[in-house]
Amino acid sequence: MKSSVNSQQSFLESYFKLNENKTTVKTEILAGITTFMTMSYILVVNPSILSDAGMNFGSVFTATALAAIVSTLLMGLYAKLPFAQAPGMGLNAFFAYTMVIGMGHTWQFALTTAFLEGILFIILTAFNVREAIIGSIPDNVKKAISVGIGLFIAFIGLENAKIVLHPKSGTILALGNILDPVPLLAIIGIVITGILLARNIKGALLIGIIVTTIIGIPMGITKLPSALVSAPPSISPIFLKFEWNHILSKDMFIALFTLLFMDMFDTVGALVGVSTKAGMIDEFGNVPRAKQALLSDAIGTTLGSCFGTSTVCTFLESASGVAAGGKTGLTAVSTAVMFILALFLSPLFLMIPAAATAPSLVLVGLFMMSPIKEIDFTDFTEAIPAFLTIIMMPLAYSISDGLIFGIISYVLLKVFTNKAKEVSVATYIIAALFILKFFI
Repeated sequence: MKSSVNSQQSFLESYFKLNENKTTVKTEILAGITTFMTMSYILVVNPSILSDAGMNFGSVFTATALAAIVSTLLMGLYAKLPFAQAPGMGLNAFFAYTMVIGMGHTWQFALTTAFLEGILFIILTAFNVREAIIGSIPDNVKKAISVGIGLFIAFIGLENAKIVLHPKSGTILALGNILDPVPLLAIIGIVITGILLARNIKGALLIGIIVTTIIGIPMGITKLPSALVSAPPSISPIFLKFEWNHILSKDMFIALFTLLFMDMFDTVGALVGVSTKAGMIDEFGNVPRAKQALLSDAIGTTLGSCFGTSTVCTFLESASGVAAGGKTGLTAVSTAVMFILALFLSPLFLMIPAAATAPSLVLVGLFMMSPIKEIDFTDFTEAIPAFLTIIMMPLAYSISDGLIFGIISYVLLKVFTNKAKEVSVATYIIAALFILKFFI
């Protein structure tokens, strides 16, 4: 038995190059579990959003888990990167509230759009178009992406915990009542997790989530499940439910272009930002195995739409696993295994309240801030685009919008300060596409 365990560990170390990346099987597994804990909310939130479009909640729950399992396994085994994937927030809202409710189409139309987007992404990845986009992002903007994502993640955590609110009055944001149970539990969790981090406790983020969840039981926030095991709902009501009669319509083109644009730059932004934080960016500013990562995303989106869910993308919460020490694809594989367990142990995983995962998101936001020290603030043609990238991500609630402001301002500042030669042809093309987006 001991020999078998050693043989398995040896295989994992060899396949994922754990020694070369200065990590261990235990660290990678804990990192994968941490990533899952911080993103498991998608198992509830995604079905909730898509059910507003008329889709079956239980079926979407299963489809969400299946899409996350397949795409994250691809990311781990094929791209060998510590990033997790699942149906993306923002993209699911566009699916339900814009394409279906706003434009008046069926959810089958929206699923068809997601399927076509996945096919297009596979083609664009095969021809290295998406990889070229990553290479076209200026170095200082790349570093700013990590910082902006950090603020974005922290903001999501604070919002999930109701520490920050969106009131209906004239105030854009407001502080919630921190003595209410949910925000109070989140603040307790931040303190506990912060102490664990300060004491250099291994697995601090994961331990913080578990302890905060337990504390939430007497506070009435953590609801104990009546059963631990249940069979996953069938996906038959939404499986392969495509609608082809509007495939050449103007509405299909607009929806497809918008979805393509959102997903492309959300995923590119997440890959660059988390890779920068993890120290994976090479001396040329490239993400390692970017093509494989982008292809995993594209295949995940295509298969996800077949299962019956919205567009798949790389999750920002992968940063929590990276912060916990994850450096290889074994982290992603561990996250995928957790999603497999969640299919059958959903009551157990779904009992974890948002207030328990919020502290990890807030503190991961802190970890993501470190590249700000490497941004050149002495040259305003570099500093202003970096700052706009950072500040617009949380304020616009979008990675892609932050990137839009960063790239366009970078090109304009360089052109009008006689530094146009510093801008690559690819960057000019990306900026032109960003501008075009505002007119469609």
